[in-house]
Amino acid sequence: MIQLFHVSKIYPPNTAALKDINLQIAKGELVFLAGPSGAGKTTLLKLLFREEEPSRGQIIIHGKDVTKLNSRGVARLRQQIGLVFQEFKFLPHMTALDNVALAALVTGVPRQESYTKAYQLLRELGLREKYDAKPPALSGGEQQRVAIARALMNDPMVVLADEPTGNLDANLADETMRLFREIRQRGTTIIIASHDLDLSQRYGTRVISLQEGYLVDDLSPLKEGRAG
Repeated sequence: MIQLFHVSKIYPPNTAALKDINLQIAKGELVFLAGPSGAGKTTLLKLLFREEEPSRGQIIIHGKDVTKLNSRGVARLRQQIGLVFQEFKFLPHMTALDNVALAALVTGVPRQESYTKAYQLLRELGLREKYDAKPPALSGGEQQRVAIARALMNDPMVVLADEPTGNLDANLADETMRLFREIRQRGTTIIIASHDLDLSQRYGTRVISLQEGYLVDDLSPLKEGRAG
């Protein structure tokens, strides 16, 4: 599903964020991307989303070399990738339903279809009674679930999450991980950049560790479902 061959990213004048990364992630895997601040986690996510381009190397997603995509190809790629940020980046004057539906509307999906899908996702994520609430009126856990619903609006092949539990307490972090595991059952590949290795250990996920731009460890899960 996702393959990186000798990928490096150098920011001007000469800051190496990633150095000769070789990596393969299969369809339907749930992977933690670990490492301290500055290790290259966010840069790697940006390369997968084509927000940034590698300085060297090749990135293959679903059989396509994303480094060679034109603007139309990049737009199609991004429709197949869902993003969950630590900062939710909602439009505060719009309801939860509006914020979620917008993810499909901007890609040209008809309004009725977009809103029907958004309502279904919010209901599946336990937010049936909150669809008309605006983000400031939602709890942190509710906002996280709205963000996940938004990421799923276009039935993505891949979900990229950058520190999605960073601002949540332990119970909400566990709830978020359970949601990600449920999403994985759909065959969605999920990559979570996080400092919270305790979560990865409890949920038995594969952990890819970065340090100073290098891939320094790649540990497969010992047993999944321990926190089930």
